[in-house]
Amino acid sequence: MNFIGQISYIVVLAAATLAGRQEPATPESVKTDTSSQYVLGPDDQIKIWAFGVEEITDKPVRIAPGGYIDLPLLGRIRAAGLTVEELRAELLKQLAREVREPKVSIDIVEFGSQPVSVMGAVNHPGIHQLGGRKTLMEVLSLAGGLRQDAGSRIKISRPIERGQVPLATAQLDPTGKFSVASVDVKAMMSAAKPADNILIQPHDVITVPEAEVVYVIGEVRKPGAFVLNDRNSVSVLQALSMAEGLGATPAPQDSRILRSVPGNTERKQIPVDLKKVLVGKAEDMNLRADDILFVPSSTGKKAVARALEAAIQTTTGIIIWRHPRL
Repeated sequence: MNFIGQISYIVVLAAATLAGRQEPATPESVKTDTSSQYVLGPDDQIKIWAFGVEEITDKPVRIAPGGYIDLPLLGRIRAAGLTVEELRAELLKQLAREVREPKVSIDIVEFGSQPVSVMGAVNHPGIHQLGGRKTLMEVLSLAGGLRQDAGSRIKISRPIERGQVPLATAQLDPTGKFSVASVDVKAMMSAAKPADNILIQPHDVITVPEAEVVYVIGEVRKPGAFVLNDRNSVSVLQALSMAEGLGATPAPQDSRILRSVPGNTERKQIPVDLKKVLVGKAEDMNLRADDILFVPSSTGKKAVARALEAAIQTTTGIIIWRHPRL
């Protein structure tokens, strides 16, 4: 299991352990449960239990977009912006006019007012409900944890009216409307920077980019894309090792690195004599993110060119290199 896989496992396991320690809320316990401090908002659904008031008792009520609920006997009452305990106190006050010694409990049936978007390389991307105070790692757990191809940094974007993201990396985006910051996952999980596991706020956007990769194609045992994780580069020999070595009929002396050129749709060719590199007679060059290491076959030149174009097209979805006239 690689580093990202270990993180995903730890995140989900920790959340499951915490969940296992929580007791279900009941009308008697909801007043002291942490949900009593949850700030209600539009689209939250609550269930109100009022002793001796059948018209209200055990009836699910959804908070309207304007923030109000309508209850028999009591009419229109503002709920959004109040904690569960504050709403309970208000209902007790209102019911005291109708009922002697009223008793009220409130349970949250469905959270709907604290959306947070989790995008990118997570197992369940989309909009999730915070349902109270949750840290960055707890929200990633809601999204099913990080995928195997997740990058090493996570970006958090927050509407500026909700304040700056409380991280040293925070800065305004070009529009000035969002505070944007990034977190190093490895540093956070290794306890080097535990404070980076910040509380997430409603309407935050968490983006987990895919990790940068290098490609090894051609006459190797396991062609494909290989994740850099927290590395900026790998050497040619390291990439060849990831591809499990040379294939059956290689021409390693004619290998090439195909590198993207900014502003150009075609790739630059960098000759690599893998035969000499393997015996230490040539430099073991570094591959950058998105580089392609191509190891040709010892067959004819035209066949090599066709194989190269086909391999690139299969690996990246488009032909991104054109061979010179052979």
